[in-house]
Amino acid sequence: MSDSGPVDDTAFARLVFELNLMSRHFPATVRRRPGFALDRSAFLILTRLDLNGPLSLRELSEAFQLDISTINRQVGAMLRQQLVERVPDPGGGVARKIRATDQGMAALTADRRQRAAGIGSVVADWDAADVAELGRLMRKFNRSVEQIEHNPWPRPPQTGS
Repeated sequence: MSDSGPVDDTAFARLVFELNLMSRHFPATVRRRPGFALDRSAFLILTRLDLNGPLSLRELSEAFQLDISTINRQVGAMLRQQLVERVPDPGGGVARKIRATDQGMAALTADRRQRAAGIGSVVADWDAADVAELGRLMRKFNRSVEQIEHNPWPRPPQTGS
């Protein structure tokens, strides 16, 4: 699995267990906490639009590796909530693009703050080095998944150290 030798079966089993447990905690925490404006799909679509700018339904479908009808349904709900709008392709293409509205960006900003506060409360008593190390390892894990799926996810510019 790595250049440093085989992964210990116990360590690997613990990793699998903890990742499964984390996938249980995060959505449940968001649903239980009041004040979130966006559902999971709207949060992720707005995040992608924030990082990439306007995208077509096909580009969103490819980015999320979902059927275009699923993306169309999710974007349709977001259009009704005025979180996104259809705009002409800034590059002059035929397909219309989906762009976040000011209302959508405000909801995304609010939900990001809410999520950061929740995660902050979880790691409040951690050493800064542990927080940085978890972030580094999560980024490494996510990039490995993206490489296997041939589907890189854009990341915001790094701030600070």
